[in-house]
Amino acid sequence: MYNIKLTSVLVLILALGASCNAEAHEESNKMNDVKTMIENGALVLDVRSPMEYNMGHYPDALNIPITELQKRLDEVGPKDRAVVVYCASGSRSETARNFLKSMGYENVINAGGLSNMPR
Repeated sequence: MYNIKLTSVLVLILALGASCNAEAHEESNKMNDVKTMIENGALVLDVRSPMEYNMGHYPDALNIPITELQKRLDEVGPKDRAVVVYCASGSRSETARNFLKSMGYENVINAGGLSNMPR
């Protein structure tokens, strides 16, 4: 009985480890995609408030707060343009990504927070 419990625990630990490795690999791939998109001329869109933006932002990022995105959509440019969106934590940028996708933008990625952006 003890061996069965120990074996079950070990299997669970290995499964969790594999899951964590898969998530880390997926995140690494996403950040590689972000970097590649930026290197290829994607628009970098900061959807934080102007105050947050002024405290520090990604180089050449366009600041359109999430609350203004709908009325300033023309500043994003053509719908076939690649767009990398970020905010402070990834929540607002996910909302912005979903909105842009719903408006017909095809190549939009949520990079998460400013701290996740490639250096």
